[in-house]
Amino acid sequence: MTFTITSDAFENDGIIPRKYGYKHGNKSPPLCITGIPENTISLVLIMDDPDAMGAVGKVWVHWVVWNIDPKDAKFGEASVPQGCIEGKTDFGETSYGGPAPPDKEHKYVFKLYALDQRLDASNSSTKQDIQLAIKNHIIAETVLKGRYAP
Repeated sequence: MTFTITSDAFENDGIIPRKYGYKHGNKSPPLCITGIPENTISLVLIMDDPDAMGAVGKVWVHWVVWNIDPKDAKFGEASVPQGCIEGKTDFGETSYGGPAPPDKEHKYVFKLYALDQRLDASNSSTKQDIQLAIKNHIIAETVLKGRYAP
């Protein structure tokens, strides 16, 4: 089985519903993870907006979640799996920060990594901290993309 991340709320490359936007409810979407490699110790999820580069001059980080247990990797709407850690976003928060494009439709990328270890990182850790920590520990990765307009 192929390692995948999907959502019941939107299709890959589809429109992310309004209620998941930062200014319209800010609920995290439900996510389903399948095909997790057998030797996975933990999972990491990073959601960002590469289209923000043109609007704000950088890739905007919306969500960073790690130490997700591969045996309990279901993300319900507005919830995260028990025992995982959420890190700092570019909103300055340690929780989901929904889409909030300032100018036009943006593409949002949910990147999921299967790792051969758990991470020793505090909830003040950023995407950059986690990317450094997972280097050389990635077993597999997969992506889900969605679009959102102001």
